[in-house]
Amino acid sequence: MAGLTDQIRAYGIQPVPVSERRLGFVDTFVLWWDLGVSFLVMAVGMFLVPGLSLGQALLAILVGAVVGNALLGLVGTIGSDTGVPTMVLFRPVLGLRGSIVPTVLNLLQLLGWATFEVIVMAQAAALLSERLIGVRGYLGWVLFFAVLGTAMAVVGPIMVVKQWMERFAVWVVLLTLIWITVAVLTTYDVRAWLAKPGTGEMSFWLGVDLVAVMPISWVPLVADYSRMARSRKTAFWGTGLGYFGSHVWFYALGALLALSATVPSDPSAPIAPLLTTIAALTAGWVALLVLLVAETDEGFANIYSAAVSAQNIWPRLGQRTLALGIGGIVLVLAATLPLVQYESFLLLIGSIFIPLLGILTADYFVLRHRQYDVAELYRSGGRYWYRGGVNWPAMGVWVSGVALYLLIAGLPQLGWSGLAPWLGATIPTYTFGLLAYALVGRSVEQGGASGAAESDARR
Repeated sequence: MAGLTDQIRAYGIQPVPVSERRLGFVDTFVLWWDLGVSFLVMAVGMFLVPGLSLGQALLAILVGAVVGNALLGLVGTIGSDTGVPTMVLFRPVLGLRGSIVPTVLNLLQLLGWATFEVIVMAQAAALLSERLIGVRGYLGWVLFFAVLGTAMAVVGPIMVVKQWMERFAVWVVLLTLIWITVAVLTTYDVRAWLAKPGTGEMSFWLGVDLVAVMPISWVPLVADYSRMARSRKTAFWGTGLGYFGSHVWFYALGALLALSATVPSDPSAPIAPLLTTIAALTAGWVALLVLLVAETDEGFANIYSAAVSAQNIWPRLGQRTLALGIGGIVLVLAATLPLVQYESFLLLIGSIFIPLLGILTADYFVLRHRQYDVAELYRSGGRYWYRGGVNWPAMGVWVSGVALYLLIAGLPQLGWSGLAPWLGATIPTYTFGLLAYALVGRSVEQGGASGAAESDARR
């Protein structure tokens, strides 16, 4: 019983003591491998073809996955070094008050992603139940998956990994993926697909961008889990390799299933062709059921991390109380909003974190040589207070990075197509954030020390 009690302990935003970091390499690998198992990942893989040829798409998947997962693992090591969640890691970068800005944006995107996942799972379950018993029951499935994801968030990641993922989910999903892959390769003429050129509607580097953005979208969450890793190596390799494996596999399957799909796309239900195509394979309905069960992990992670992020603003509120409240909001949103309204919003919010990731890695690895004063992360007027609690030079670089992203990629929802959408904005804006802050950030530490001295003098 004591072991189970330790597994559901809630640490809030306080550092996890080294003696209580219970996730080894296998635990971390399984966690991130399972988080990469998602209908969404597979659906985005479908976007790559036929704009790219299948060969080009597979190469773009490999290159994008290496880039994105290396960055994901890199930020994971910062969480392991410090023992604190991701939003707290933005305190030395943006200031204690400045970190509230990405926290609010992260809460919005996590609410959106959690809602997206519940809708996706409810759509898949409704398709299955209509097939098996003739009843869709969509709203009932929304309720079921929202409650399930919230319950998993309440018990926390250690319990979910050790009692659910490792004992059951990872094994049945692995067997199912092997089954689907073999079914696709033996049912269709993949050699003919490889010989067929793409239509040219997508550039190779835009394809890389679409692949890399998926692991990067997890960066605002990664330290929420890597802070529980036993070592820096565990955090980097377990996170990076774990997500890389399922990420590449699911993107590749998505591209293959896109070429085999015979169902036209439906803007109101964008994953419907994917679900129908999987169901059409041998034993496809069973495979769909297993993948649906595994999809619950994404809902859990988004609700859990939303609760942890909220504590960066309201530290006195309990983590479990916040998880329950966020789960209730997700339930209402999933029951009332169509999926189509979320795609463009989520992509826009997610892009905001790409230049910020560059700033964070420049600050921690280049300027501070992997040293954060953890005690100062929680002290108003201290080393990371800067000017009024905000690191304004970092804010300026961040805003410039967001503007650069929008300049390159555009904002199609508002009629702006961008100057070079073919280039892909992820790698250029990450590089900009890294280099720009490495140049201007050397004066920031002096400013932070000056601000702390002024605050101490006033007291």
